[in-house]
Amino acid sequence: MITATGLELRAGARVLIESASFRIAKGDRIGLVGRNGAGKTTLTKCLAGEGIPAAGTITHTGDIGYLPQDPRTGDLEVLALDRVLSARGLDTVIRSIRECQERIASGRGATREKAMKRYERLESEFLAKGGYAAEAEAATIAASLGLPDRIMEQPLRTLSGGQRRRVELARILFSSADILLLDEPTNHLDADSILWLRDFLKTYQGGFVVISHDVDLVETVVNKVFLLDANRAVIDVYNMSWKQYQAQRSADERRRKRERANAEKKAAALSFQANKLRAGTKAVAAQNMARRAEKLLADLEPERRTDKVAKLRFPEPAPCGKTPLTAEGLSKSYGSLEIFSDVDLAIDKGSRVVILGLNGAGKTTLLRLLAGVDKPDTGQVVEGHGLKRGYYAQEHETLDADRTVLENMRSAAPGMDLAEIRKVLGSFLFSGDDVDKPAGVLSGGEKTRLALATLVVSSANVLLLDEPTNNLDPASREEILGALRTYKGAVILVTHDEGAVEALQPERIILLPDGVEDLWGADYADLVALA
Repeated sequence: MITATGLELRAGARVLIESASFRIAKGDRIGLVGRNGAGKTTLTKCLAGEGIPAAGTITHTGDIGYLPQDPRTGDLEVLALDRVLSARGLDTVIRSIRECQERIASGRGATREKAMKRYERLESEFLAKGGYAAEAEAATIAASLGLPDRIMEQPLRTLSGGQRRRVELARILFSSADILLLDEPTNHLDADSILWLRDFLKTYQGGFVVISHDVDLVETVVNKVFLLDANRAVIDVYNMSWKQYQAQRSADERRRKRERANAEKKAAALSFQANKLRAGTKAVAAQNMARRAEKLLADLEPERRTDKVAKLRFPEPAPCGKTPLTAEGLSKSYGSLEIFSDVDLAIDKGSRVVILGLNGAGKTTLLRLLAGVDKPDTGQVVEGHGLKRGYYAQEHETLDADRTVLENMRSAAPGMDLAEIRKVLGSFLFSGDDVDKPAGVLSGGEKTRLALATLVVSSANVLLLDEPTNNLDPASREEILGALRTYKGAVILVTHDEGAVEALQPERIILLPDGVEDLWGADYADLVALA
């Protein structure tokens, strides 16, 4: 169980949550909602014990499993399977068992005898922690999240950012923690894995808090809603399903509007009468009426302001030649694992291309090669006349986590006037002290907005976009889709978002790992969510 008492959270000088008290218990399936920047990620970090509230207390009883938006693991040499098994301490037991087996096989006399006794103790510990059934359970969870055995047998350093995040999700689900804190768990999952995750969470015996812009997931699994109202710095708790919450919210809004309209009408009538009475000899009555009018308005709930949305238009592309970007014979492997080979493509001025392929087929890897972030094993990326690339990385690697929001923007547009940079940041909802925050402390949605803001000032004529709609609320996502529709430069897009592909209206697809190029057709639309 998690208990929060008198909780206050801040982002710089801005109060996110004030004097909030609540409990999260076994059986609570909570959808944590609120606009981007409202404090959802900050709250889950504090609930997980990885952040410190400005005031109040958070106490835990039982085990907590936390999936951050941007998980980082210390040792990238660890095998993916061992990382998952570490959630129950099985990884160290298995390694010790293997070492004992080697000593038993090669040892003599007392050394061999000692190894055999230790093996017996380790085997008992292994069985007590679930043994072979637990290993099978971990493998099943991993496979259901699109991580087959060949991936699980690789070191983490050889995996893409999306694969590492799915390993972390598998680890958290395998942990069987009493309370799970899941920040955008469907990021980087294909359609089949999302369906599996929904079913898993529906039957989960513990409690969980989930932040997700996947409405179907929230609608399916949630039995309670926590709303972070950024305008009032409060948490509203709704003990009901998502559909009931939506209906209740609509009813509450209609009620508030009626109450405000009635109160304003009565207050206006009282004020009118008070002004008439003041002109005569009934000053006391006039004062009473004026006070009554003020009280009517003071007793109303604060009017909900419409959430601000970042206004996004991609840059006017800089002039370039007919074919600003070409790739010839690209291949990439990690160790003995070949990701793809012999990929050719030519990106003409203004062309629109989608890269498709199942998880692990190398979509992000190919974008990183085209962006110049990584080098191919064979082949080359050729920069045409006037090329200006704009790369949006799904893990936000293009941002310097140690530098502030403003410093990141100045690096992206060194020749731009400071006042103009601040104006662009303001349109992306970064104002006041927000621009002085290090990029590393931003939520996933805020990092997305900052990364997109750096693209806007880049004058790029070829955009390389890797899952640009992840971490965004519906209104912000619509801004992205609108920007894709109107951008005049070339776009190479990787996405699971069917709406993003529809907005782009691609001309061609690159299908990985084969590197086959084809004209876009309706037959490929079904592959987008699956890929």
